[in-house]
Amino acid sequence: MLVLLPGMIVLSILAGLFANYLSDVLPQTRGLSKPRCTQCNQTLGIPQYLLLQPCRNCKAKRSTRIWIVQIFYPLAFIYLTFFPPNRLGMWIGAGLLLYFGLVVIMDLEYRIILNPISLAGAVIGVSTGLYIHGWKTTLLGGIAGFGIMWVLYYLGVIYLRYLSKKRGEPIDEVALGFGDVNLGGVLGLILGWPGITAGLLIAILIGGLISGIYIVFTLVSKRYRPNTAIPYAPFLILGAMLLLYRP
Repeated sequence: MLVLLPGMIVLSILAGLFANYLSDVLPQTRGLSKPRCTQCNQTLGIPQYLLLQPCRNCKAKRSTRIWIVQIFYPLAFIYLTFFPPNRLGMWIGAGLLLYFGLVVIMDLEYRIILNPISLAGAVIGVSTGLYIHGWKTTLLGGIAGFGIMWVLYYLGVIYLRYLSKKRGEPIDEVALGFGDVNLGGVLGLILGWPGITAGLLIAILIGGLISGIYIVFTLVSKRYRPNTAIPYAPFLILGAMLLLYRP
């Protein structure tokens, strides 16, 4: 394992840069493009971007998220080197972690899971699922994950329509987006059937706990806003990771 460590550290740094780059450009341009400063929209040079330097035009420093990601991936990849997931192995575990991180960043910052990210996740999910479970368990898991999240999504839509009609005013916030439905299908492919049911149950429990803490905090600080939506993708991914990343 020590022989692999230097290579994994280099790979983890590149993984962090790649996750940060995609998180910076995809939500803004919907494609691969030159990175730009989030403050003045000035194009950032490649060396400047890779070295995490401030914008030369407005002197704005890089976001805190950039640094968190660049620290997280080396630590995570080092952990995977010594404690590879039992079912995934080190390399698949590292690849999934890159994808999961990208989804979490985008959902937290932009409240979206782009269709190309979902399509890439489907390819990753099918490949991983076939490796772990075989085609039948993988397919059933994908259908179940998508179907369960689809039902929850439309129950949320119906509830908000009822609430909007009752209050006589439109409510723009939604409990779940359709990107969460697609993510449920992706995680279903990876976890298989019936593993996806456990993953979703864990996600719902964690989501309920964190949401409850958030509501109490906002009430105490007198900043509570009813029907405030909380990004749900991190809970879904955390539920899946607790099942997948066991040494």
